[in-house]
Amino acid sequence: MKRFVFIGGGVAAATAARELRSAGFAGEIIIVCDEPDLPYERPPLSKDWLTGQFDRSQFRINPQDWYAQNDVTVLLSTRATRIDVEAHEVALSDGRSLTYDALIIATGVRAKTLPGFSGERVHVMRSLEDSERLRHRLIPGQHLAVLGAGFLGCEVAAFAAEKGLRVTVFDPGALPLGRAVCQEIGRAVIDIHREHGVQMRTGEIVAKLKETPTGVELTTGRGEVVVCDDVLVAIGSIPNVELAEQAGIEVDGGILTDEYGRTSAPDVYAIGDVAARFHPVYGRMFRVEHHDTAMRHGINIARNLMDQPQPFTEEHFFWSQQYEHSLQAYGQAVGDCVEVIRGSAADRSLSVFSLEGKRIKAIISLNRPQDLMQARKIMAIAHEVTKEQLADPAFDLKSLLPRPVRPQRREVNA
Repeated sequence: MKRFVFIGGGVAAATAARELRSAGFAGEIIIVCDEPDLPYERPPLSKDWLTGQFDRSQFRINPQDWYAQNDVTVLLSTRATRIDVEAHEVALSDGRSLTYDALIIATGVRAKTLPGFSGERVHVMRSLEDSERLRHRLIPGQHLAVLGAGFLGCEVAAFAAEKGLRVTVFDPGALPLGRAVCQEIGRAVIDIHREHGVQMRTGEIVAKLKETPTGVELTTGRGEVVVCDDVLVAIGSIPNVELAEQAGIEVDGGILTDEYGRTSAPDVYAIGDVAARFHPVYGRMFRVEHHDTAMRHGINIARNLMDQPQPFTEEHFFWSQQYEHSLQAYGQAVGDCVEVIRGSAADRSLSVFSLEGKRIKAIISLNRPQDLMQARKIMAIAHEVTKEQLADPAFDLKSLLPRPVRPQRREVNA
């Protein structure tokens, strides 16, 4: 009997456990989770959970009774405090220790904070508790300030604005989502938020925060004081690599792994947001913080643990919902890529392709899901396409896909 121990109770660990049982693994599976809740999906935290219309069970990755039915042990509200890679042992916060045949580190990331930015009216968004705490403060007519115009900040800003709050977003960049999308998409997103009444103060920082008995005073880099009721700090995240680092496992912006999820320590793997994995197609390391990638990474690691090794080569995919608008992206724009725009930012319907030579390397779409759906299929096969074809909305992307071979009719002699 083998024992697989997971440190971290996110989507990667929960999906891997499910895949292991589906594949017939009969050994022990233990998930060490520092939260009080069974593994749940995090994308709804900045969307559906804020509505107050859902309970915790609706966001669980596996149903509550699945763990008992499949003999998977989940140690809730328990932290791993030390890894002994030589003894193959993990020490726990409750004084116990676990030996392992394979250890899978899935510790994810934590919200980045700012020194001195704390208090009852200051929020971050990483856990169910974080989201629930903010939800009770989202009262129509109140003023919410959001520090950071990334996906999380923009999604919460959109929800709050639709609920009737005054919303101000600060970001040092010139456009929202600046590190993840191109300028055309960024300009469309900033216009969308302003049309919904959000004050988008890009190119500005908040240098100081002071909580008062009635609210929060923010001092900008220009010395202006902005008064609000609550503040969401959404300035990014930090991978939880400390446990691995203390164990002598190689870390560089994430826990370093090969394409099979293996770290520098024997029988120790890393998956999900915390893993900086080697991508054999691109020949470089990537660390991706998105739900779908973590889920697929969990499936991949389960197969590798079952001695069915296969490299994790899937493309980067993410999505975001803001108001009635859907933003989706697929692939990695690395190397000498040319951006090709299809559609119109003014119409809130455009796709931006990254083209290397005559091959699509990535796409990001605003309200054009069919473009992304077809591009995913095209990118998986050998293809050639020109800038002019991609830029023409009348050009049928399906024409780049091979036509299905129809079986020939056979004559039957009577």
